[in-house]
Amino acid sequence: MDTIDQQMLTGERSLFKSRDLIIKNSIFADGESPLKESRDISIDHSIFKWKYPLWYCQNINVMNSSFLEMARSGIWYTHHISISDSIIEAPKIFRQASDICLTNVEMPNAQESFWNCKDVNLTNVTAKGDYFGMNSENIKIDNFRLVGNYAFDGAKNIEIRNAKLLSKDAFWNCENVTVYDSFIIGEYLGWNSKNITFINCTIESNQGMCYMDHLVIENGKIINTDLAFEYSTVDVKATTVIDSIKNPISGKIKAKDIRELIFDDKEIISAKTLCELDKAGVPYDL
Repeated sequence: MDTIDQQMLTGERSLFKSRDLIIKNSIFADGESPLKESRDISIDHSIFKWKYPLWYCQNINVMNSSFLEMARSGIWYTHHISISDSIIEAPKIFRQASDICLTNVEMPNAQESFWNCKDVNLTNVTAKGDYFGMNSENIKIDNFRLVGNYAFDGAKNIEIRNAKLLSKDAFWNCENVTVYDSFIIGEYLGWNSKNITFINCTIESNQGMCYMDHLVIENGKIINTDLAFEYSTVDVKATTVIDSIKNPISGKIKAKDIRELIFDDKEIISAKTLCELDKAGVPYDL
């Protein structure tokens, strides 16, 4: 493989259609699409300063590098890419891309990132920005920190472990999501989604988990959460008091206590939802 070492690369498409190349200690300065249509590229200790650096690429390995803010919309239509020990400051990163692996990556401006992507693996990633992961599928995440609203809207087949999510309207319109050992704060969590499971999670949400089909919560802490589960089918086992529940369609809810249980929709049959209190071990008095 040829090597480019300690170079300042400028101008549009500076390394267009490169093949079998090692790039290290180099800077991609002004000039759009420097590596467009490239294949089999290894990048180490380098800096991307301008737009669209990796479009329509394949087999890319990036290590110890930085994508600055103006490297926006940087990785679109690219397949088989790994990025490790790096900072991605650029927004709108990753669109219509697949087989993406990020390890030890910081994303302080992750606005509108990971849209319409497939086969995404994130390990030790921190991100800040709205609309993260929209309409993507086949996602596996471990040790993840996200601050940003509307995360994973329309996404499918997601497994998340050891995460902290501060995200209003997270997991809307989703399908097949399992979240383990995580902490979630956000209003209107999970609306219009199906086959969603939270295991060993702490959840704080206003009007959370409504309009959901087959919501499962196992060993969950549900704190400061009111008007939960409206028009949802549920199987909930909470270790805490739930502040209020409103009009669940059917299922089972087990909790330490339920401060308020509301059935005010005449079309909802309250007997289809069994509520049990841990402290009493008897059904809730409807």
